[in-house]
Amino acid sequence: MDSSKKSPQTIDEYMTGFPAQAQAIMQRMRDLIHEIAPEATEKISYGIPTFVLGQNLVHFAAYQNHIGFYPSSSGIAHFEEELRDYETSKGTVRFPLDKPIPYDLVRRITEFRVAENRVRAKAKKSK
Repeated sequence: MDSSKKSPQTIDEYMTGFPAQAQAIMQRMRDLIHEIAPEATEKISYGIPTFVLGQNLVHFAAYQNHIGFYPSSSGIAHFEEELRDYETSKGTVRFPLDKPIPYDLVRRITEFRVAENRVRAKAKKSK
């Protein structure tokens, strides 16, 4: 491991390390997330772009052949049928770079996660 290589501290720093196509996709996803949750804050967590609304909302990351989108296991489970054409795991969906990114689906999953985080925050306050 090259310890001289600095880990990105911001999403902008993270994105600059990728080809233009991946940067454009990540920027569009970033803009979409902020449109849905303007009060969400950004950070790098687990080495990838993360959006926080009370707690982690969603993450994304670029790879050689896909964009990983991480809406938690609840986000994957709730949209399981719509995600059937994509490779998924418990909390991850992989959108191949050689196919159009389903931004409307990303929007709906993020809206679901916003609602979920708000319910959790409200429940936590009432305790």
